[in-house]
Amino acid sequence: MNKAMIEVIYGDITKSKVDCIVNAANTSLLGGGGVDGAIHRAGGPEILEACKQVRAKQGGCAVGEAVITTAGRLQAKYVIHTVGPVWNGGTKNEQEKLQSCYRSTLELAQSHQVKSIAFPNISTGIYKFPKVEAAQIAIRTVQEYIDAHDGIENIQFVCFDEENYEIYKRQTEVL
Repeated sequence: MNKAMIEVIYGDITKSKVDCIVNAANTSLLGGGGVDGAIHRAGGPEILEACKQVRAKQGGCAVGEAVITTAGRLQAKYVIHTVGPVWNGGTKNEQEKLQSCYRSTLELAQSHQVKSIAFPNISTGIYKFPKVEAAQIAIRTVQEYIDAHDGIENIQFVCFDEENYEIYKRQTEVL
């Protein structure tokens, strides 16, 4: 098996030099705050137009699912939009839904021959998922996927804030 490289980066995901950037979207796919708004602003109107086409075809995007669009003006070729769960104290299958975000995204990336992908810290902003638990789920799910599948060569966890960066660094040191 081809071993993918996992990196933790402190920075702005919209500047990532990868094949695909992952967007922590909302179910409407029409943009929002946080990383979603930043990706839509940096990528330009092409991303919103592509999201509108997805909505016209299938409606929005369910929690735990993923859809792929152009990356517009970003350096990446694609944006995969995935909808993370809102934290409700862990009583609404939030952990499984977050795992599904990462799995669905990686499956979609694989089917589009993506070699490098950058993930934000899904659900840890306004959706209030506990950051350490979210990092553990993200890293474990990605590691399990790359252990079982060839193709993706580089996976980046791009952390916009220092707290997430430190958490992800600690979690990846045990790999």
